[in-house]
Amino acid sequence: MPLTVPSVLCCAAVLQRSDNSVLLVQRPLHKSMGGMWEFPGGKVEPFETPQETMVRELFEEINIEVSIENIEPFTFVSYTYDHFHLNMFVFRCSSWTGEVILKENQPNFVWVHPKDLDKYLVPFADEPIIKALREK
Repeated sequence: MPLTVPSVLCCAAVLQRSDNSVLLVQRPLHKSMGGMWEFPGGKVEPFETPQETMVRELFEEINIEVSIENIEPFTFVSYTYDHFHLNMFVFRCSSWTGEVILKENQPNFVWVHPKDLDKYLVPFADEPIIKALREK
């Protein structure tokens, strides 16, 4: 059955610290799904690889600098919302420089252990990421 909504390509990062906790960022309240928690990332721009997207988005969104060599493929999500279909490359990264500074009007961020992720309301497309974190 063909899609009846536009398809969007984006990337998300599972930033994982040595204690196994991962970063969740709260979506800006004025945006779609505002207030929900998500893994940082964003849309792939024309002439950009998914890995380049991750490097750019992590710096633009949360002030973290990563190198492409430190980004490893983790999972892939395909999910249809009411107004668009999301195709999302998900990468894991455990090495970066800088401290998290929210740069795009996000209300908050938190480091969470995978076993506690169900305490946070996330967009439907992020649920497979949480499942994969618990399995790997």
